[in-house]
This record gives sequence, structure tokens and C-alpha cells, in this order.
Amino acid sequence: MNTKQMYWEKKGQIFTPSPDSWMHAYAQVPTPLVFDDFIRIYFGCRPKIKDIQPISQIGFVDVDRNNPTRILRHAEKPVLPLGDIGCFDEFGLHPISVLRVENEIWLYYVGWTRMQSVPFNRAIGLAISKDDGLTYQRYSRGPIVGASHHEPYLQQGPHVKVIDGTWHMWYLTGTDWIPDADGRMEAIYRIVHATSTDGIHWQRDGKHVLETVEENECHAGQAVIHRRGSWQMWFSYRRGLQFRNAEGGYRIGYASSNDLAHWQRDDAKAGIAVSSSGWDAEMVCYPSIVELDGKTLLFYCGNYFGKDGFGYAELIEA
Repeated sequence: MNTKQMYWEKKGQIFTPSPDSWMHAYAQVPTPLVFDDFIRIYFGCRPKIKDIQPISQIGFVDVDRNNPTRILRHAEKPVLPLGDIGCFDEFGLHPISVLRVENEIWLYYVGWTRMQSVPFNRAIGLAISKDDGLTYQRYSRGPIVGASHHEPYLQQGPHVKVIDGTWHMWYLTGTDWIPDADGRMEAIYRIVHATSTDGIHWQRDGKHVLETVEENECHAGQAVIHRRGSWQMWFSYRRGLQFRNAEGGYRIGYASSNDLAHWQRDDAKAGIAVSSSGWDAEMVCYPSIVELDGKTLLFYCGNYFGKDGFGYAELIEA
């Protein structure tokens, strides 16, 4: 494919929560599920609580399939409650990947809990809906992908696809915790790959999928599609330190593969960058892609990891 003539045409911001709603703030990691007449977009939000430290829960908006900037419905409450005391998802949930499995909808999510020596730990859970994606129930109280002897912490960001009968998961795993100039511990994580026969039990090797372009680089929000004879991945990346700003914050990169095992990174072919002003002028991150009605749509977050919500773009090829 001649990706030199491929780019994402930005269509605009879709949603950011009202401070007066139960969602209150943030709309992180937009995760779309296509229905006949609309697209349901799950995301992580931060309800207002009395606790000094935030929590995150999963909400959604339904948008017009033909015009995703037109919102048809808001979630009236979280689709999944927080985990039990002491569980991996006690303090936060983020949706990452959603797919139909026979007459159910499976939602792969990240749960997080608070720590003492570092700010948090994360693991990957599975929730299942039998009411068309309005509410979900946990497959288990514990994670389906968590710490192992090869991967000691921070399993998160699962992008799941079923390809020729095999389940594939690209996810993030922690490689290090490093202090910034103020002594704050920052997590470093990279994309790895796993396979499964049932979507629940995963074979993992912990090998990094992509090369980095700078020291302590972090990856997140990967989306994989097959297009014109090759596999293509869009992902977000940032500096490991001093990244809560326009200069060091997330950008979207690109890689391609012929065999799902070896990936060639070329960020110049990503086809999307920050805008000159507005809600995505400082960051673009957490890409998620759907193909429908002859179009390929990219949903993504903007400034400060989704504090300014999310929008979408359409793939244009000359």
C-alpha cells in the first residue's frame, strides 16, 4: 500500500463529559462497538468523589452511525461496578477492546489499584454483557492477564482480535519504574503480544513488539487492522518522563507487518498529528479503529490523556 498518500481527515470532537453529570470529567480510551443504526463508544471517566485520589469508571455514548458527532444517548450509570476491596480493579476501570462472541458482548478492560511505593498497579480483566452492551458482569474477580514471572507488573491496554480462529491480544506490560526530577515514580511500559484458543487463557512470551525511538519511551492504545495485503498498527507513544505537556505528550505512530510477529515501525506514515489549536492541539492518543459502510474511522483522545474528551477522523487515500 502506498501509505505516502494515506492520512486521517479529522472530523471533529465528539464528546467530553459535563461536570454536572455522573461522569463528571475525562473521556479516555474511546472503544467503539458498531450496531445497525449507531455506534456505541465506551470510555473511561472520572466521577466526582470526596476522596482526594480519583477513581475511574466506564460509561458510553451512542452516536449516529452516519454522523458520529451526533450523540443519540448517554449512559445513565457505569456499565460495570468497581471491583471488590483488595481486588485488582478496586479503584478504577478503563474499557479497551470490545467484540461480539456468539450472543454475548465481551469487554476487555484494565483495572487498577493503589500502591504505596509506586502510585498504582494494573491488570487486565474481562466482563461479559448479555443485554446488548448496556451492563456487564465480570468473568472473574481476578484478572485474566496479570503479573507473571516474566512480567512483574502493569498489564494493561489489551487490543483483542480473532484471526483465522486464533485470538490475538496486543497489550502493554511494565518494564520499569523511574523517578522524575521531583521524585515521583513514573511507569514505563511497552507493547507485547499473546495468543489464545478461547479468549480467556493466554499464551504470553513478553517480547516487545516495537522498537523505541527514544530512551524510556512508553507505548499505549494500539489498534491493528488488515488492509491491502498487510497488517497495520496505529499506536500512541510518549516520553517516559516530563510527558504531561504538549512537547513530551502522546503522539500517534504507525507500524506494519506481514506475519503479525515482526513489525516495522514508521511513524511518518501515521497520517495524523496534533492540531494547531483546540481540544487535540497538545496530544493525540489511544487510537481505536472501525471499518464500516466503506469507511475506516479512527476514534482517539486529545489533550491531557482525554481530559478534553475524544473525537474521530476518517482514513483518506488518494
